[in-house]
Amino acid sequence: MITCQKCSKENQDHYKFCLGCGAELPRDGAPKPFAAPTKTPPHGMKMAPPVPVAAPPAPPPAPVAAPPAQVTAPVPAAAPRAVAAPPVPVPVAPPPAPPASAAIPAGPCPQCATPNPAGNVFCATCGFRLGGAAPPPPRSVSSAGVAAGAGAVVFTALRADGSEAGTYALPNQPEITLGRDTGGIFAGDSYLSPRHAHFTSKGPGKLAVKDVGSLNGVYKKLQRDVPMELRPSDVFRIGQEIIRYESIDPLPAAPDGVERLGAPSKGYVGRISLVIGRDTSGNAYPVPESGIHIGRERGDVLFPEDGYVSGLHCRLSYENGHLFLTDLGSSNGTFLRIRTQVDLQSGDVLLMGQQLFRIAM
Repeated sequence: MITCQKCSKENQDHYKFCLGCGAELPRDGAPKPFAAPTKTPPHGMKMAPPVPVAAPPAPPPAPVAAPPAQVTAPVPAAAPRAVAAPPVPVPVAPPPAPPASAAIPAGPCPQCATPNPAGNVFCATCGFRLGGAAPPPPRSVSSAGVAAGAGAVVFTALRADGSEAGTYALPNQPEITLGRDTGGIFAGDSYLSPRHAHFTSKGPGKLAVKDVGSLNGVYKKLQRDVPMELRPSDVFRIGQEIIRYESIDPLPAAPDGVERLGAPSKGYVGRISLVIGRDTSGNAYPVPESGIHIGRERGDVLFPEDGYVSGLHCRLSYENGHLFLTDLGSSNGTFLRIRTQVDLQSGDVLLMGQQLFRIAM
């Protein structure tokens, strides 16, 4: 459990924002309680009893001569001092009381659609203040200085703590390509390609995205508890880990009919490997037919050093010859790299470069 430093409410260890006040939670572990040092010396030796020391005899008191009698004059009483009246307190209006947590029902967050149990004042994923009120309609200023209102497509850059870092309204064009050369909220990310992603408008409230050969790709955040099929060579990201899925396919025989030797792979459908550089892989983990769980504290594959990975983050499951990736309600989400054109909905979150962008239509 993580104790909020602002309101002292206890939160689960994978929460990023306090459910009581919405403050960002510390990522470090709770401080260890102080233990007083033992009184027993090392190696089990018993302490020797203290040796009493006799106090030196006190010298006899010296005779003190009586002081001569003195006559003191009476001291006149001091005049009473005036005491200033205390200032009259100015009445201050009490701060508005926060909504009662018991009145907040369970349901998805209006901003990020993460399910929250009844009583949560703030969303544990994005920190949005709950209470039944829908988030205000997006209204921002594009790089061209044009206000974006109803019917516009707005990109909102999100910081690591869930706060907004800036917005960008798409021009009223059927197609547009965004990247580092676009400027604005895209200019400061060196992991964005100059031309990174291509967006196509398909009518009011309909938008599609396609990677245009960027170096680091375009990732779409998966919805919680919604399985998404993985194909061979698909790449997904959790926290700071970039992971590639590779299937295990039997190698064909040589042209002369000789079968190839290899370790037995019965019961395994593939493997996942860490992408640590361009065309470079790191550690690999086999994926059995029974599936695996991935997390920071629990599961079959653990990333204990990555603070952005939840305790139990996602699951790989194998069903009817297909492998599926499912986010298990992680705090920071599971992202799948797109390979073809993908349709978007209002509220979807894209990962491009090192930034998150929430789409509002």
